[in-house]
Amino acid sequence: MTRKEAILQAATVLFSQKGYKETSTADISGITNVAEGTIYYHFSSKEKLFLSVLERTREMIIEEFGSYMENRQFRNGMEMIENAVSFYMYLAGKMENQFLLLHRHYPYKMALTNPDCRENLEAIYDCLVDIFEEGVLMGQKDGSIGKMPPRKTALIIFSMVDGVVRFKTYNLYDASALFNDIIVSCRKILQTDNNDEEGA
Repeated sequence: MTRKEAILQAATVLFSQKGYKETSTADISGITNVAEGTIYYHFSSKEKLFLSVLERTREMIIEEFGSYMENRQFRNGMEMIENAVSFYMYLAGKMENQFLLLHRHYPYKMALTNPDCRENLEAIYDCLVDIFEEGVLMGQKDGSIGKMPPRKTALIIFSMVDGVVRFKTYNLYDASALFNDIIVSCRKILQTDNNDEEGA
């Protein structure tokens, strides 16, 4: 691991667990045994370091989801949605610090005045919502999902899943215990009129 990578890794942990304002370059220096001057050599300011952490988080999430989805064949759109839900919850556990960072208030506060921060956040969420929208569109073509606005529906499904992940992030509830209930809720939201009649 290079010094730059070590700095990014340590900064991700500290920014996610302590917060941006409460984390100093001295804290990062202490964990990595890298001089503060070296941190500023690679990243000209603490803000630039934070933006680099956010950019790396974006790259990791997009890479992970891209690799997962392209290597799988789905029988229909509903199955794709269910797999996307499952993988999102798995990824939130695997990338715990990155998701904690995304669930903090500060990145969104910074995004109000910093275009680079906003661009990274939008890219992360667009990628995730796109996956759910693709599942909705596939399902509407194959008949497993009813006729509804694809983008809005994808946003609703994603918001529901991400909300449960936040319970896990803040140690309020075991998200995995709700997995089956989330899948049932997704099916009810997405089901076709025909499925409604069959279940009646």
